[in-house]
Amino acid sequence: MREVFQQELTEVRERLVTIADLVATSIELATRAFNESDVGLAETVIAEDNRIDELALSLDELAINILARQQPVARDLRVVVSALRISASLERMGDMSSHIAQLARYRFPDKVVPKGLRSTFQEMGRLDVSMARKLAELLRTEDLGLAEEIRNDDDSIDELHLSVFDKVLGETWKGKAVDTVDATLASRYHERFADHAVSIAKKVQYLATGDWVVASS
Repeated sequence: MREVFQQELTEVRERLVTIADLVATSIELATRAFNESDVGLAETVIAEDNRIDELALSLDELAINILARQQPVARDLRVVVSALRISASLERMGDMSSHIAQLARYRFPDKVVPKGLRSTFQEMGRLDVSMARKLAELLRTEDLGLAEEIRNDDDSIDELHLSVFDKVLGETWKGKAVDTVDATLASRYHERFADHAVSIAKKVQYLATGDWVVASS
C-alpha cells in the first residue's frame, strides 16, 4: 500500500508539471496573438483552455481521493493539499491567457491597444511567459532560486501595470473609450497571471521547507 501511495504522490506532482507546461504554452501564444493581432493563435488559446480546466479538475479528483483513502500526514499531506491549491491557481492562469486571447479576437484585425502602449504590453507579455516557464521548472525541480526570480519578475509586472494606469488616466492620453477599457483589462489580466505565479511559488516553498514564506513587496 505504501508503494502505491508514493506512486500516486508522484503522479500528482507530474500532473502539476503537465498543467504548468500547458499554461506556459498558453500565455506564450496568447501574448503573441495579442501583440500581433493573430486571430488564429487567439482561437487556439481559447480552445486549449478547456484542456487545462479538465486536467485541473482531474488532478483535484485524484488529490481528494488520496486524502480520503490514505489520510496522509506531514510532508505527504503538504504535497496533496498544496497540489489542490496549486491546480486552482494554474487553472486561473489559463483563464487569464484565454482572456488576453479573447481581447485579440474581439479587436481583430485591429491591434488591441494604441501604439503608445504596445512596447509596455510586449514587455508584460515577455515577463509573463518567462514566469510561466520558470514556474513549470520550479514545480519540476523544487529549485527555490526560481521562486525568488518569479517574485522579482512580478515586481516588474506590477510597475508596468501601474504605468498603464498612469498612461490612460493622464492628460495626454488620446485613446478612445474602448482603448481605455481594453488597455485596462489587458493590463489587469497580465498582472493577475503574474500574481497567481507568485502564489504558486510560495506554495512550492512551503512544500519544500514546511515554512510559509511571505513574498517580499
